[in-house]
Amino acid sequence: MASPPDHKGPKGLSDDKDPAVTNIGAFTTSSSEDSGSDDEFGDLAKNPFLDPDVAEHWRQAYENAQYECRHVFDPTLTWTEEEEKKIIRKVDFRICAWACVMFFALQVDRGNLAQGLADNLLDDLGLNTNDYNNGQVIFLVCFLIAELPSQLVSKKIGPDRWIPIQIVLWSLVAISQCAIQNRSGFFATRALLGLLEGGFIPDIILWLSYFYTSRELSIRLSYFWTTLSITGILTSLLAFAILHMRGINGWGGWRWLFLIEGLITICVGLASFILMPASAVQTKTWFFPKGWFSDREVGIMVNRVLRDDPSKGDMHNRQAITPRRLWEVLKEYDLWPMYALGIVCFIPQSPVSAYMTLTLRTLGFDPFTTNLLTIPSTVFHIVTLLLLTRASEWLNQRALIAVLQNVWTLPCLIALRFWPGVIKDPWGTYALIVVLLSYPYNHAINGAWVSRNSNNVGTRTVASALYNISVQLGGIISSNIYLNYDKPYYRDGNTKLIAINILAIVLFLLTKVYYVWRNKQKERAWQALSEAERAAYVRSSTDRGCKRLDFRFDH
Repeated sequence: MASPPDHKGPKGLSDDKDPAVTNIGAFTTSSSEDSGSDDEFGDLAKNPFLDPDVAEHWRQAYENAQYECRHVFDPTLTWTEEEEKKIIRKVDFRICAWACVMFFALQVDRGNLAQGLADNLLDDLGLNTNDYNNGQVIFLVCFLIAELPSQLVSKKIGPDRWIPIQIVLWSLVAISQCAIQNRSGFFATRALLGLLEGGFIPDIILWLSYFYTSRELSIRLSYFWTTLSITGILTSLLAFAILHMRGINGWGGWRWLFLIEGLITICVGLASFILMPASAVQTKTWFFPKGWFSDREVGIMVNRVLRDDPSKGDMHNRQAITPRRLWEVLKEYDLWPMYALGIVCFIPQSPVSAYMTLTLRTLGFDPFTTNLLTIPSTVFHIVTLLLLTRASEWLNQRALIAVLQNVWTLPCLIALRFWPGVIKDPWGTYALIVVLLSYPYNHAINGAWVSRNSNNVGTRTVASALYNISVQLGGIISSNIYLNYDKPYYRDGNTKLIAINILAIVLFLLTKVYYVWRNKQKERAWQALSEAERAAYVRSSTDRGCKRLDFRFDH
């Protein structure tokens, strides 16, 4: 029997490029993005189910799991490059585009606080900088607390049901912010928004993973986080108009901002109940009786994803995570480096971003100019994000590309720390902030990286939540770096950011070293098995996720 596939995803290559692992071609992705071949993309040479025993093993696994797409699993199905390109475009339009719209709803309701600050929200409510920091900490703590429970609910009832419920509920809270009168109301709405928005990002990643191969996922997540930047531009322009409503009905402009933008996002939530299919085989409904895809398109969609990662069918999309499975993932130490990166790597730029509007007001810019001045860094941020994510896939590198985010921010933070004209030269300070906040964002790379290295739907569900929890922990830390005593220069805060930035760079390099070492360990153990032992391992091993000997970590 041939050696089983490397359960890594794209390429399927071990670090030593052992033919025993690579000859089957099991995980060479069939995506049109990854190959220039004119051959049929569905041919058996690119199929992890080439061996009948392997195919039967997974067929039985899908049946036991009651995987919703098991009836279209077909190891012999073939398709052309043009067919696949057409399907990918269709999935992008139907699935990825709406994921971006839903992320827009998230970012509007969690990001418009910064625009409200430009309209004297703190003064109107009698708050100071420390109150603002405490509100952000409350939001992040609640966001963090909700991450894992949200993922467990999503896995039980399906992200296609849970995500629309989330959006509608947090939109109602976002609207209620227009009635805030004091510190208590500010803190209460921050807490509710955190509880309802927590878990949304890993929920979306889980949903997208049903439709895309591993290599395609990081590119789609780059579009996902590009939406964050585009949302910043759109809401800045919208805020420029809405904040001029200050005085109407005796309200501050920020009250109108929360009301109008909350009404926009609740419409997105209601539409999501209709526009989120549960899976590729579940697009036919009473309001879409013909479905979104033909039977052949469904077959190609399902089989291309399974050939990229057979483990995507070992749970069905309404199957809950058991407490035992949850505990197994929590103690999966091979994923801990990713969580450490999540805590550290986004801290250095976060305080600068969160305080940008306050800084610009301090520099003497009026509320309307302030919102417009946030746009240039957002535009550059989109460009660098897309380039970084594409470079990661072109070079098939995660750590050495993702680290460029912190390589970019380090000299900017050093300059900001020692810049003598922070107050005296407003435009010089603004230019420095723009360069810093134009950094290439690596969240899309990291999110897809965690998904790849999970190698199992159950593990991926929990690990994605744990990674996002780690990011929120980093957010809590970053919210306590710029303090009231340190303004307006924030010298102490920037010194701390420089140290954390250096730590992030070191962690990326150590993570690369660790995964290379672990792959070599696994390769030695795999090569020590006979052909018969390898075949038996594939058929009967109880190892799951990234514990499997025939899995190689992405790095």
